[in-house]
Amino acid sequence: MILDTNAVSDFADANQRLLNCLQQSAADIHLPVIVLGEYRYGVKSSRLRAARESWLDEFESSAIVLAIISETSRIYADIRHELRASGRPIPENDIWIAALARQHRYRFSATMHTWIM
Repeated sequence: MILDTNAVSDFADANQRLLNCLQQSAADIHLPVIVLGEYRYGVKSSRLRAARESWLDEFESSAIVLAIISETSRIYADIRHELRASGRPIPENDIWIAALARQHRYRFSATMHTWIM
């Protein structure tokens, strides 16, 4: 299962709905490097900064980190073009996450803020 930034936040907050979903899937957790950057940026101004940074380091070590490679850039360009042509732009980082999801053959479930295998 590939998680977006909202899902990582939900996981950190012990969101029961997400935890149930993760438990039922029994799949490895994949984290796009973009998600790690977004989450790290978000905790910079958190009153729980030290605890959240420590938690993320531990969480990251137990997950599979998905890096951007040349193939990802081609998929990114395709998705961005498709979105522009359809008049449905989305935030830049979400396009990169979508490209990684497509590259690794995941599909999106907006209700859970997660990418599901």
